[in-house]
Amino acid sequence: MGNPATLSQAPQAAPPQSHERAAAAAVRLFVGFAAFGAGAVNLAISSSFLAGAAGAPGSTEYTAAVLAGLWGAGLTTAAVLHFARGNVPFRGPVRAALMAAAVVHVAAVVLSTPATSKLALSHLAALLLTLMITAAAAWLRRSGDRKGGAPPPQQPGRLLLAAFAGAVLVAGITTPGLAASSAGEWAVPHGGHGIPSLPGDHHQR
Repeated sequence: MGNPATLSQAPQAAPPQSHERAAAAAVRLFVGFAAFGAGAVNLAISSSFLAGAAGAPGSTEYTAAVLAGLWGAGLTTAAVLHFARGNVPFRGPVRAALMAAAVVHVAAVVLSTPATSKLALSHLAALLLTLMITAAAAWLRRSGDRKGGAPPPQQPGRLLLAAFAGAVLVAGITTPGLAASSAGEWAVPHGGHGIPSLPGDHHQR
């Protein structure tokens, strides 16, 4: 009689572990999305410094552009590796770099001048995405999910919904940050096509 009781209890222990695996898989996806978003915003900040969004580019602006560009490229590369390997490469020195980047973004927002005020929203978006990466990676470490792994096959719907929600959240933060940069300022408006008409174009009415 002992064996049937043991068999009847075994299925009850599986669902909690399955839920944990599904949650970890969703958080890993979110980390990758947030890293892509933060990388894009930092690259936009870099291009803004080069385009003179903070005034005529000088040695300070060029240095800031290079640092922001390297950090944005690094985050984008980390996101690609994160998705390719299925694990979380945001550990050790990377955590310290993320916190240092967060401090820089806070300082850029708090100490913004009239010349750099247009980039305050971009820095704020990058700050939020950086903190999201740090918090999500910390949750994965605490939960013991270090090597990743495939999500439970019986919960693809929940994972898809979680991925959609994470993508929408990241896009909602990334889009204003990109729009506030020089790249967003010169982007062709949605609904338009081709090259915008120049002043004095004889087709204008």
